[in-house]
Amino acid sequence: MENQVLTPHVYWAQRHRELYLRVELSDVQNPAISITENVLHFKAQGHGAKGDNVYEFHLEFLDLVKPEPVYRLTQRQVNITVQKKVSQWWERLTKQEKRPLFLAPDFDRWLDESDAEMELRAKEEERLNKLCLESEGSPETLTSLKKGYLFMYNLVQFLGFSWIFVNLTVRFLILGKESFHDTFHTVADMMYFCQMLAVVETINAAIGVISSPVVPSLLQLLGRNFILFIIFGTMEEMQTKAVVFFVFYIWSLIEIFRYPFYMLSCIDMDWKVLTWLRYTVWIPLYPLGCLAEAVSVIQSIPIYNETGRFSFTLPYPVKMKVRFSFFLQIYLIMLFLGLYINFRHLYKQRRRRYGQKKKKMH
Repeated sequence: MENQVLTPHVYWAQRHRELYLRVELSDVQNPAISITENVLHFKAQGHGAKGDNVYEFHLEFLDLVKPEPVYRLTQRQVNITVQKKVSQWWERLTKQEKRPLFLAPDFDRWLDESDAEMELRAKEEERLNKLCLESEGSPETLTSLKKGYLFMYNLVQFLGFSWIFVNLTVRFLILGKESFHDTFHTVADMMYFCQMLAVVETINAAIGVISSPVVPSLLQLLGRNFILFIIFGTMEEMQTKAVVFFVFYIWSLIEIFRYPFYMLSCIDMDWKVLTWLRYTVWIPLYPLGCLAEAVSVIQSIPIYNETGRFSFTLPYPVKMKVRFSFFLQIYLIMLFLGLYINFRHLYKQRRRRYGQKKKKMH
């Protein structure tokens, strides 16, 4: 009597250039796997959910693929890799909109589109760096220079923000609330230096020196520098307010954990306590920092309205005065939008680092 033909469990994931299929069959030998007319055909004898049987399935792909699948057998499964003809992101695997019952996402390999783009860019950067290093014939030297440069940058930033943090802490312990009102005049020069130097971090991400997305880094740079140079820097009335202390203190508290983590990463060291702090302290501190920045903007609105600074009048025939406070109100909305983008980016980093279980996708 012939064995009953059944369908195995199949799990899939994708990258921009490849599709990954994992067939849950053990003890498989010489499976019949082919692609004809953009349809994947699979047939094999193996041990699956229904015991030892012949299992088979057919999948018509959403878009064109190359007709040369590559597979690898393990004791517990069959791993199939299919190359896409065009490097792009697919909204689903199959041409039919309804997902076959035997098909499910492979959460062990699943990435959303933005994460896959980061991975693709990192691989491309690695490939280009490898070609560049091979052509120059001194990979160790260039790698050492890059690590040394990043180590020194992070060290300088760490020392700068540490000086601010220690200065504010000691003055508060000695003077109490009285220290709030001259925070700006005490540490502003160092904060100016650190925030101007932070431009280098965004440039590093943009040109591929570090494998970090540009948008979160740019949003943080622009947001902080707007508060520092415009809200505090141009208005003497704001420089004596207590909110300056809280903004500077939260900024420095975040960075005294972030920069030493990057320093140690440059020399391939992983201090677990520091790593945990780097991926955890932002959870309360980023919302608090956003709140402190929002308070500073709100407190500055009456001052800008009274002084008329940065306000202007539209030309004839409108002749309407546009107050700078109007743009500050728009900025408040953008501030919390930026918080969401950075929070989402940092949450993804933490999830990848500590391997939290991903939610099932529908």
